[in-house]
Amino acid sequence: MIIGRTSEIQILRGALEDTQSHFIAVYGRRRIGKTFLIRETYENRFTFQHAGISDGSLQEQLFAFDASLKDAGLEPGKPSRNWAEGFEKLKDLIRQSTENRKIIFIDELSWMDTPRSNMLRALEHFWNGWASARKDIILIVCTSATSWMLSKVIHHKGGLYNRLTEQIHLKPFRLAVCEEYVRSRKLALNREQILQYYMIFGGVPYYWSFLRRGLSLTQNIDRILFAEDAPLGDEFQYLYAAIFKHPEDYLRIVETLARRKEGMTREKIISHAGLTNSGDLTKKLQELESCGFIRKYTAFGKKAKDAVYQLIDHFTLFYYHFLIDQPTDEHFWGNQLNTPAVNTWMGLAFEQVCLQHVRQIKEKLGIAGVLTDVNAWRCTADPEKGLFGSQIDLLIARKDQVINLCEMKYSGTEYTITSAAARSIRHKISDLRTGTGTKYAIHPTLVTTFGLVDNTHADLIQSVVTMEDLFV
Repeated sequence: MIIGRTSEIQILRGALEDTQSHFIAVYGRRRIGKTFLIRETYENRFTFQHAGISDGSLQEQLFAFDASLKDAGLEPGKPSRNWAEGFEKLKDLIRQSTENRKIIFIDELSWMDTPRSNMLRALEHFWNGWASARKDIILIVCTSATSWMLSKVIHHKGGLYNRLTEQIHLKPFRLAVCEEYVRSRKLALNREQILQYYMIFGGVPYYWSFLRRGLSLTQNIDRILFAEDAPLGDEFQYLYAAIFKHPEDYLRIVETLARRKEGMTREKIISHAGLTNSGDLTKKLQELESCGFIRKYTAFGKKAKDAVYQLIDHFTLFYYHFLIDQPTDEHFWGNQLNTPAVNTWMGLAFEQVCLQHVRQIKEKLGIAGVLTDVNAWRCTADPEKGLFGSQIDLLIARKDQVINLCEMKYSGTEYTITSAAARSIRHKISDLRTGTGTKYAIHPTLVTTFGLVDNTHADLIQSVVTMEDLFV
């Protein structure tokens, strides 16, 4: 049963019902459910399906391709010596098929693109020179290497440029879809518990499949991550290696960013990670961004050259907080609850959830249809300029000349604005006005779990968004 993915299913089924050939690229990070979506939508009725081999040589890739052709019903012949011969055999298989729509599914296409193999050239010739002229072929290519798909297939200026009929970028689930999944599995988790699990794993469907009925959330987390032979205990070491052929520098970047929750400029990443300022670093940052591990943003009122890179992947952030030291306590999570370390992490993780649910926040504020710029902003203290020093993780600058200055606070109960918190908010408003010179009205906005305690400082807040609003 597929949860969510309504628009993606419509694209795939639309190709099945059409009378023209389709070339569809499906991409998204590891564990996001690409293969599951395609197999479930088409009910495994493929004329041909194949998956590339991780770290396989050209000879190993060709042998596996021939084996998949044999499994699909093609009579064995001489081994393919190159990809041109491999795709000629695929043509023969399609010619002998009696199915009305020939569905060709090639998974992990990037793994097949070994050095000097000319695989993409052969694929280009297969589609441009033969398959696209027919009216009965659905060719689906898929990979977890998002950056490879973007550069080699979707935006490549060669023979495959503008040849795709559709592309599907499969993204993580939002909270509402995760709740739908939990209900479909009849798991007894309330919204706060769903939020807490989301703060660890984000909306990656594969990670949600490990939840078990009859266990509390704490028991589930201990079983999934900390118990002996925990199913996801070693997940991090495969997460980046499965996407990037040489993950060492990528890991140095994310480890460096994990130390600074607000992110770093390119120059600071270079100095802190010990990397070289080069085009290769630019490529690696772009690849991490396209895969959803980091985000690049330009602070409000700043120029593009001052862009900041921030680590946003939930599981990576959790790993560097709690898993990197390889705890041996099988009940680690249960024993760590309500400690300063967990409470600090919860605050940071909740901020990331909010940043991934800006659409829901805008809907609650009644500005879903208003043109906005979503930014962050910060400044260092400078008494001479009248700056207190502020870090604002979410600003929504609106076309109607209002800025929602969002304070994102995780709390187990209704949030209380203390005198210190009120002073901090006033300092942020002052810094934003002084530092940017903005004439917009500034509306302090609280995004929190259960709402706001009505005390003497509550009037400072113009709008309140709760956890319930994030589940829309």
